[in-house]
Amino acid sequence: MDCGIPFCNNGCPLGNLIPDWNDLTYRNHWQDAIERLHATNNFPEFTGRLCPAPCEAACVLGINQDPVTIKQVEVSIIDRAWQEGWVKPQPAKVKTGKKIAIVGSGPAGMAAAQQLARVGHDVTVFEKNDTIGGLLRFGIPDFKFDKSHIDRRVKQMEAEGVVFKTNTIVGEMPKGSKVTNWAKETVTPEQLKKDFDAVILAGGAEQSRDLPVPGRELAGVHFAMEFLPMQNRVNAGGKVKDQIMATGKNVIVIGGGDTGSDCVGTSNRHGAKSVTQFEVMPMPPEQENKELTWPYWPIKLRTSSSHEEGCTREFAIATKEFIGENGKVTGLKTVQVEFKDGKFVEVAGSEKTYQADLVLLAMGFTNPVATMLEGFGVEKDGRGNAKASTDVGGYKTNVAGVFAAGDVRRGQSLVVWAIREGRQAAREVDAFLMGATTLPR
Repeated sequence: MDCGIPFCNNGCPLGNLIPDWNDLTYRNHWQDAIERLHATNNFPEFTGRLCPAPCEAACVLGINQDPVTIKQVEVSIIDRAWQEGWVKPQPAKVKTGKKIAIVGSGPAGMAAAQQLARVGHDVTVFEKNDTIGGLLRFGIPDFKFDKSHIDRRVKQMEAEGVVFKTNTIVGEMPKGSKVTNWAKETVTPEQLKKDFDAVILAGGAEQSRDLPVPGRELAGVHFAMEFLPMQNRVNAGGKVKDQIMATGKNVIVIGGGDTGSDCVGTSNRHGAKSVTQFEVMPMPPEQENKELTWPYWPIKLRTSSSHEEGCTREFAIATKEFIGENGKVTGLKTVQVEFKDGKFVEVAGSEKTYQADLVLLAMGFTNPVATMLEGFGVEKDGRGNAKASTDVGGYKTNVAGVFAAGDVRRGQSLVVWAIREGRQAAREVDAFLMGATTLPR
């Protein structure tokens, strides 16, 4: 690898040793490559399939040509490792007798659990859903990420001593939450603090951003996270009452990010009559100016396979009102907008009405479910996230023995950031309990 300074290392939040395992793969040293990959990343099959790859944007080759396909190399290494039987449980040789509770089984919770179990702690992961994985399981469509990747990691972690308790709510869920319809057990924060030596909150940022405009109460207007998990449960053989379906409907997806794209792909698979995706920002350029952006993440038009399957994309558009008949949405009123002086300004005379039988709100997430943080007495920052520093000795909340990691601490982010936070929080918990730690930061 003659890239000089490997900017991909800085582009990767996990600090993956990318040039190392790229070179080992090139030299056909696959087993050495997976060892280098696992040294910084517990679940490369997750990141290799789901991370948007800021490492590739930072690749030195990307200055004047196509970058190395780092994600594809990563996936190839881990898939080969599973195929060859190189991925094995690594149970601790010596147990510490310390007990740790982790609330949430998404990538942050899973990474923290695996790291802590491997140094001898007794780890129990509490998950409110009926299956492990968090948004990896229920938020990302199967056509984008097969859930068998989660299942085999769960088996590995169970062999390493991790205990998973599903259908278990920690604290109180907000009123109206559908989770409480099938969750079987409730555990209080006080009980966790009493029974465990440390607690890591890794529950994610699940509060969807709403669109409070006239007509929001109409039937047929739903959050993306009401729509997507239902299809994943059906795919897994579960029964879903009153499933939200896009079949034969004119679908409007509000939000131009990955979640919106997932709604587009799922709606197409349902057999939607039409699918239109709104984005409030102006249409970005198809090709970035590399001289200005490299090695940073560029703003450019990104077209997913879901878009290619069929979708009309509208940019610089804002929804003014949902309209309906007999309590059901039939359309929405929009206006074109421009970004001036730090705010969006409506373009005069640009009003338009769109027909819609189903509207999906995919505008991201604002903060964690407040009741969990309040139940533990955890102080929140200005955005409603758990307040916890990432300095050495960090990830601690204001409550003794309670730590926070992942989206619950940093806000909505990427799978690669979640794994990093889980690993780093595990190190801080180990140091807190043992006085010293051998876990990498």
